[in-house]
Amino acid sequence: MARWRPPQPKSSPYITETGYRKLEEEVRMLWERRSGVTQALTAAAAEGDRSENAEYIYRKKELREIDRRIFYLQKRLPSLNIISSSPDNTEKVYFGAWVTLENDEGEALIYRIVGGDEIDPKKPYISLDSPLAKALMLKSIDDEALITVDNKQTRYYIVDIKYE
Repeated sequence: MARWRPPQPKSSPYITETGYRKLEEEVRMLWERRSGVTQALTAAAAEGDRSENAEYIYRKKELREIDRRIFYLQKRLPSLNIISSSPDNTEKVYFGAWVTLENDEGEALIYRIVGGDEIDPKKPYISLDSPLAKALMLKSIDDEALITVDNKQTRYYIVDIKYE
């Protein structure tokens, strides 16, 4: 019996200009990589029995993953709204803002609010759909944002707001 899981909520259709270019570059790189994988798959298939051919099985799986990502990006890119300008009121938190926060312990945190397609663990980005970003939206400097995650409340104070 399979476990039914409800579908994930759709992420916001907003993206920065830089994020959109990165996704376009990813599609281009995937197409280039796909041609190499297809050639390797053809060579592995020519080796004979495919049921015990580890190279063939691996390349089929790799090709399937590449195709899945290309399909997703080709559907997603046309539906994204590119936000390239700063809002009229730069005193409030909106999409694309760099927000400096301070928590109750006095620790300073800096985040940029971006679309869900731009999240990178190596960068200080938070998704527009995250609880923290939702709590920060439309707030000004010196406002506080209270978020509750797993029955634990955390309070943040907005110290600075910048736009590129």
